[in-house]
Amino acid sequence: MAKVFIDGSAGTTGLRIHERLAQRTDLQVVTLPDELRKDAAARKEMLNAADIAFLCLPDAAAVEAVSLVESPNTVIIDTSTAHRVNPTWAYGFPEVGDKAAIAASTRIANPGCHASGFIALVAPLVKAGVIAPDEQLSCFSLTGYSGGGKSMIAQYEDPAGRDALLEAPRVYGLTQKHKHLPEMAQVCGLSAAPIFVPTVAPYYAGMEVCVPLFASQIKGGKEAIEQAFSAAYAQGLVHYVAEDEAAEGGFLSAAAFTGRDDMQVTVTGNDDRILLAARFDNLGKGSSGAAIQNMNLVLGVPEATGLNV
Repeated sequence: MAKVFIDGSAGTTGLRIHERLAQRTDLQVVTLPDELRKDAAARKEMLNAADIAFLCLPDAAAVEAVSLVESPNTVIIDTSTAHRVNPTWAYGFPEVGDKAAIAASTRIANPGCHASGFIALVAPLVKAGVIAPDEQLSCFSLTGYSGGGKSMIAQYEDPAGRDALLEAPRVYGLTQKHKHLPEMAQVCGLSAAPIFVPTVAPYYAGMEVCVPLFASQIKGGKEAIEQAFSAAYAQGLVHYVAEDEAAEGGFLSAAAFTGRDDMQVTVTGNDDRILLAARFDNLGKGSSGAAIQNMNLVLGVPEATGLNV
């Protein structure tokens, strides 16, 4: 029975992982008492005793945690930004990366939430030659407030009454230096990062990532995109769905996959202007669900084991 440790189990990502693993009979989830959660010696002991350790920590703390690991057998799955563009780490997006490399690795970098949607939409198209690597793209991404962690959740759920400005969607990452941009460009094989518009809205969880394209930016038209998605997502936890199956009366809700651990991609628009859309849960395929999927690959069990798909 594999022994699993969640370093940072009190955060939103760690809590969702723990919730998903609670029903598993093939795992032993080990924890630290609250008073030892930040004790380096106690964490080191747990990290080295674990077969698989999830790091649900800020970047600096994740780097520190890796430095504590001396056992060659401990598999680290890091949900922070710290190692996502590190070439010595496997990038944990099986549907667009090297599934065998993930399964064989002891160092796996979990994708970012916004990045997951962009990569799912763009990486297969660059690989298929539908989009050129030097194409200049843009991306709009809408997320629930749980993506901001405990402090943002507290702001939005303040029982004393939240700021009126929180009642509407809010654009952030205004400097165009969002922490997900390096992985978005690198994993997709792009020579430049996209113009990125991340937006947080007043609902708990759910994500919708959109990439708009002009016909002049693609080779082969809308049909070529549909063919590339169908081929790329024939299996795994990302599913291509035709526009007429995905749209809800002419709408695409960002809440459609709330509580789930898979992702849906679709293509809308016309011959002149095309919109690519990915919908998933920022806490599911955007973080915790993806981390568990990577663990399942390491364990050699079906990818969806213990997940809501």
